[in-house]
Amino acid sequence: MLKNKVVYIHSEELISHCNKLPQLPNRASIVQDLINSYELLTHDNLVVVQCEKATEEQLKSFHSTDYIDFLKSLNCDDVELFEIVEKHEEYGLGYDCPLVENIYDFVQTVAGSSVAAARLLAAKKCEIVINWFGGWHHAQRASAEGFCYVNDIVIAIQILSKAFDRILYLDLDIHHGNGVENAFQCSKKILTLSFHKCSPGFYPGTGSLNEVGLGKGKYYSINVPLKEGVSDETYLAAFNAIFPIVLDSFKPSLIVVQCGADGLNGDPIGQCNLTIKSLGRCVDTVLKSQLPALFLGGGGYNFANTARLWTYLTALIIGKDIDPDVPDRSEYFSIYGPTFELQIEKGQRRDCNDEKYLSNVVGAIGDYCGFISKHMSSKFPRIVNSKLTKPP
Repeated sequence: MLKNKVVYIHSEELISHCNKLPQLPNRASIVQDLINSYELLTHDNLVVVQCEKATEEQLKSFHSTDYIDFLKSLNCDDVELFEIVEKHEEYGLGYDCPLVENIYDFVQTVAGSSVAAARLLAAKKCEIVINWFGGWHHAQRASAEGFCYVNDIVIAIQILSKAFDRILYLDLDIHHGNGVENAFQCSKKILTLSFHKCSPGFYPGTGSLNEVGLGKGKYYSINVPLKEGVSDETYLAAFNAIFPIVLDSFKPSLIVVQCGADGLNGDPIGQCNLTIKSLGRCVDTVLKSQLPALFLGGGGYNFANTARLWTYLTALIIGKDIDPDVPDRSEYFSIYGPTFELQIEKGQRRDCNDEKYLSNVVGAIGDYCGFISKHMSSKFPRIVNSKLTKPP
């Protein structure tokens, strides 16, 4: 039933839990409504799979026992019953990750969605899975961070690593995927590749070019730090130069892609120039690798544009052409004004990513990939020259 189909992870409980986050109120419903309005879930090439809650054991496969036990102790309908104390801050429950009702149920449900995706892929029941309500890449082993209370990505990758020899984690969110990188920075089996904005004061303040992993995992953490105002042209130039050499040197057997929408023009936090077309080109390149893949959500604080992106990517992944005009049957039709179109305009911020800067970044990463090739096998050629070319 699932073979040769794209699997879409969904449950009403998952939507409900994601809706209640103070930073993302009702975003999940807005995303799901637009996908439903385009009738993508009824496409012949897609199968919807319901997810269940992650078990305590699955949560603790990455997160510390103390952290998970603490979340369990806070699991109730009325968060006002709890006073904010020092211990809350110790576990990252404060300004950017405030207490939410039934917090333990929330992390179980979110993690469970990516666990379901990973188990299907690990069992070779399908080759492509979409879970737009996963992708919480900042959460650390013993604390919440950056709007992320649980790192479903790390938990999913750990499941996948039992079935796949080498996993490439590709992070397209405009924020550095620090939680995932930290989890695997000593591993040669998981390579993390993050394209993100890196500028003074921009969260999380990590992900520089010289952060390359530790110990046996040295050079298996690859960061592409982008300056202010990144545009479609420079983003794609960097991606088209770097992704192929990483693919060729590491030779992954599966790709996990975090498709954060906060780099899009109009995002109040990301404040960049990207459109959904550039991120779509990146996803299309991943699909053309013909490797099994898990596509996840992530950041996105302009909810209309986040819905646009993940709807567009869903259609791209299942191979369906969709109308450029947003269907007027959408419950949230008014938020897509004034254009009421799926595409968005590119931003006009000055792009500080000049060719010299990007060439230096690409050259350094080419050298890192040369070391990976050498470590992986003597039969893999070392990459000597990496060229930066503008997309056609």
